[in-house]
Amino acid sequence: MELRKTLIGMMGAAALVAGLVAGPAIAQTPEEIQQRGTINIGLLVDFPPFGILDEAGNPDGYDADVARLLAEDMGVELNLVPVTGPNRIPYLVSNQIDVLVASLGITPERAEQVDFSAPYAGIEIFVFGDANLEVTGPEDLSGHSIAVARASTQDTSITEIAPADANIQRFDDDASAVQALLSGQAPLMGASNVVIAQINEMAPGRFDTKFSLRQQSQAIAVRPGSTELLDYINDFLARVKEDGSLNALHEEWVGGPLPEFVLAGE
Repeated sequence: MELRKTLIGMMGAAALVAGLVAGPAIAQTPEEIQQRGTINIGLLVDFPPFGILDEAGNPDGYDADVARLLAEDMGVELNLVPVTGPNRIPYLVSNQIDVLVASLGITPERAEQVDFSAPYAGIEIFVFGDANLEVTGPEDLSGHSIAVARASTQDTSITEIAPADANIQRFDDDASAVQALLSGQAPLMGASNVVIAQINEMAPGRFDTKFSLRQQSQAIAVRPGSTELLDYINDFLARVKEDGSLNALHEEWVGGPLPEFVLAGE
């Protein structure tokens, strides 16, 4: 039921911003945003605890609180815009939002499309699935269906290692991939440690972690060439790491301290 509510909320949010006009990517400065008085920040709402919808249907979670801190630091009003995994970068580069705080993992491919800040969060990605399946490495994926969120780092990582006869089932978001796992449509999925913890709460004992795919640093993203804005965001992140406020948010939402590789700024 919760997964269904999340999906319905996402579809409504997408319709809300569907009429925005796209154009060539335009670099931005902090001064331009401050003069306007509002910052439009895109975030996922289907990736708890980083991005969720609260009981009133409003965006919330760790990413939302990081976005609130950034807007407060800039002295502007915050407009949170729900995005999906596949459309979050297109929304940014088509000027429909100013900044992404959307659990976006740093990859070389994405770095060709956006400019990344220093990390503000991090997760580890695993192959996860039916506890009765013996899967210890890529070769054991042969002949199996694996659910992933389309265009995610799970998708990229599994695509790189899966045997030719593996069936990679791509869904629009993590919620749909989780549903495929729970329903038996796919016995395996690519999932972060955060999603795995939630699945284990819903279905204790049914699934287990098979093997690690990668550690993933998550960063704030801006449009290419927005050097002054990126410098501002990096300074902001350095300050909220130093004063402990970012770690406090991570403890509150994720249930543990910021990973060392995030604090080190990998």
